[in-house]
Amino acid sequence: MIILGIDPGLGTTGWGVIFSEGNRLTHIANGRIKTDAAHPLSHRLALLGEALNQIVAAHDARHAAMEEVFVNKNAQSTLKLAQARGMLLGCLGSRQVEVGEYAPRLVKQAVTGTGAAEKAQVHAMIGRLLPGVKIDGADAADALAVAITHAHHLASARRLKA
Repeated sequence: MIILGIDPGLGTTGWGVIFSEGNRLTHIANGRIKTDAAHPLSHRLALLGEALNQIVAAHDARHAAMEEVFVNKNAQSTLKLAQARGMLLGCLGSRQVEVGEYAPRLVKQAVTGTGAAEKAQVHAMIGRLLPGVKIDGADAADALAVAITHAHHLASARRLKA
C-alpha cells in the first residue's frame, strides 16, 4: 500500500511517500511545498492544493496521514496552519484518499518509542526505518514519520481483525 504523509504548514508543507507491505517499509519520495509569504493567502492555499494534487496523482496514493493541529501561543499562526490543513484535507477528500490524523506526540511515540522524543531523534529513526533515504529537510522528515505512523496503525488494525 502506498501512503502519503503530510506535515502541514502554510509556509512549508512537508510530504513523504512510502510503500508499506506487512512490517516492511520502503521510501518512495519526499519533498516540500513552499509558498511565498508575500503572496495573498488565497494564492498560497491554491498553490498548496495544486501541488498536493500533483503529488497524489504522481504516486497514485490512496492512503494519507496528516499531523493534527496543535495550538500555538500565537493564535494567528494556529489559524494559518488550520487553513492550510483544511485545503490539504479538502484536496485529499476530493480525490477519495483515505486520511488518518495523528497528534505530534503519537507520531513521536510510533517512530521512536517515546512521545517526548526530540526532533533529532525522530529524524534519526527515519534514517533507520528507511535505510538510504535522502530527506528534503525537516518538514519532509516529519511527513515521513507521519506516514510510518499510519502504516503501523493500519498494520495493527489488520492484525486485530485477523
